[in-house]
Amino acid sequence: MGMMDAVAARVAQGERVQFRPTGSSMVPLIVSRQLVTVAPVDTAKLEVDDIVLVRVAGTVYLHRVTAIAGQRVQIGNNRGGINGWTSRDRVFGLCVEVDGVPRKDIAGKVLKNEDSP
Repeated sequence: MGMMDAVAARVAQGERVQFRPTGSSMVPLIVSRQLVTVAPVDTAKLEVDDIVLVRVAGTVYLHRVTAIAGQRVQIGNNRGGINGWTSRDRVFGLCVEVDGVPRKDIAGKVLKNEDSP
């Protein structure tokens, strides 16, 4: 199991997780090795441009929601690339902070549990 799979498993269990993803596909929203915080998400409240931790075709990505059609979401990077469509139940979490700066438009989307702030 890779690092992204391990993070996805923790978020799927209800944890808020901080990690440093690598790569350049989300620049300038997320630069390689920036500290991101991902929290469990109410997938019914997803919107286009949300940054989500998601499994598409067997791979876990921290990418943008580029389209929504019913119970399916399309996932892509910030450079115009599209990873494909997946079901909402494969969306594990929502990026809520990048380097300690809260992302906008996340209000009401995060699932709360008694351990979450």
